[in-house]
Amino acid sequence: MSIQPTIAGAGAGGGVSTDTSRLASKDNLDAAGKRFEAIFTGMMLKSMRSAKLGDGLFDSKATQQFRDMQDQQLASAMASHAPMGIGKAMTEFLAKSAALDPATPAEGTTP
Repeated sequence: MSIQPTIAGAGAGGGVSTDTSRLASKDNLDAAGKRFEAIFTGMMLKSMRSAKLGDGLFDSKATQQFRDMQDQQLASAMASHAPMGIGKAMTEFLAKSAALDPATPAEGTTP
């Protein structure tokens, strides 16, 4: 009986997907770009919050939790309404690697 070593993260639920069929749609790329921008902005806000100079008088775990939720919503709104451009750059990079022109509309839509 031979025992095969298992790789952590491999299998049905983990690991990196090699399926690139989702890159074929401009709508999917745009959605991924917006989500990436929201995540990046959220990480930036979290980093700025952690660099505070002192603790507030009324700071608590609950206050921090609600501030984190507010920052997530703010990051999502910023990515939707006033993007920095990092999501668009990522979308264009993925479109080039998938040989999809980012200026062309998705299939089934009219320009």
